[in-house]
Amino acid sequence: MAEDSSALHLGDSQLEKLMLFLKDPITEQSHLDYRFENSELRELRPGIWAMPAYLQDDDDFSLFFLFTTIETGDMVVAFAEGTRQEKQLALGTPMTTGAGLNLLNTHKDKRAVRVFKFLTDISRADEGTWRQITD
Repeated sequence: MAEDSSALHLGDSQLEKLMLFLKDPITEQSHLDYRFENSELRELRPGIWAMPAYLQDDDDFSLFFLFTTIETGDMVVAFAEGTRQEKQLALGTPMTTGAGLNLLNTHKDKRAVRVFKFLTDISRADEGTWRQITD
């Protein structure tokens, strides 16, 4: 079920169940097309790309975009919190696109607006579609 992203609002409970599905998978050739501000996607392992959505040295909270292939073979944009472990970051359990946006909105609302715009620009460019996830 595709959703009209213009009807979506940060903080809405309906947003929690939405996932952004990409029309084409991220590749070594296309990953630079998905830069967010000064960050670019890095391939963690085949089919899994990540970049910071929010990362500050003076804040324990961090959130990362995860562009990943799911069981159906589709590539989606999910989020994962980052946890500092000594001098490295570990990524937590992935969450839906909407859940990540709402989580970021509770911590850094202005940053959440910029991240949401980045994602809605992807869907408006017809490079992805919002779909409701069922349990």
